[in-house]
Amino acid sequence: MGSRVRLDVDGPVATITNDNPDKHNAFDDEMDVELFEILAELALRRDIRAVIWRGEGKSFSSGRDVGSIGNLKVDLSHHELMRRGHRGIQKIWEIDAPVIVACKGWVMGGSFQRALLCDIRVAADDARFRLPEVTYGVIPDTGGVAVLYEMAGHGVVSDMVLTGRILPAAEALALGIVSRVVPAADLDGVVREMAEQIAAAPAVTVKMAREVIRHLAVPQIRASMADEMIYQTFINKSDDFAELRAARAEDRAPRFTGS
Repeated sequence: MGSRVRLDVDGPVATITNDNPDKHNAFDDEMDVELFEILAELALRRDIRAVIWRGEGKSFSSGRDVGSIGNLKVDLSHHELMRRGHRGIQKIWEIDAPVIVACKGWVMGGSFQRALLCDIRVAADDARFRLPEVTYGVIPDTGGVAVLYEMAGHGVVSDMVLTGRILPAAEALALGIVSRVVPAADLDGVVREMAEQIAAAPAVTVKMAREVIRHLAVPQIRASMADEMIYQTFINKSDDFAELRAARAEDRAPRFTGS
């Protein structure tokens, strides 16, 4: 299978593209590895002044490929897989260049959380944001909930996490989750213009401004990730999670015990 996460470099601007459009760019284990390798490469490059992260097709990413939830396809324990995921996505913080996310269509689950770890999010007017993990018997575990809490507050985070509600682009703008909403046809052009504007600014100034902002946010995100790793690992071994999977396989209502 060819690469489903691509890196293209055009002068000082790098573009990461999620390229699994038939599944709305849903991620599986192999795509995670490709993304983490790209982030690690960008963390070492000093010629890149701005990064765009976008999706091919209709959506940025619908999150995790639901067929891979609870079904590991790599030779790692659940805890080790989460550690790899946290370490891999935290490479974003080692990239000197700001990362701008072009949000369109579905921006869901872990991919929504990963977008929240980036510097700037711009939404097409058709973008829809969602955290559906609880409906699959798990919790958000990529650190984005800490960012969302800072942006939107306790009530909005609880609503999105516990009910899985869909947040439209206009409401995401009002809550500060995205900084701009543009027509879908203009999204790539607007984001490219923003990247070029950042790339034209003094590199050291951009770097220091981002350090100030990251010092405000990153400690809380790291603490949240540590909690998520513990609780998600517990959930993976819980009776309720096993019952959920069994009930769905047997096409019956689950009988949860809270253990």
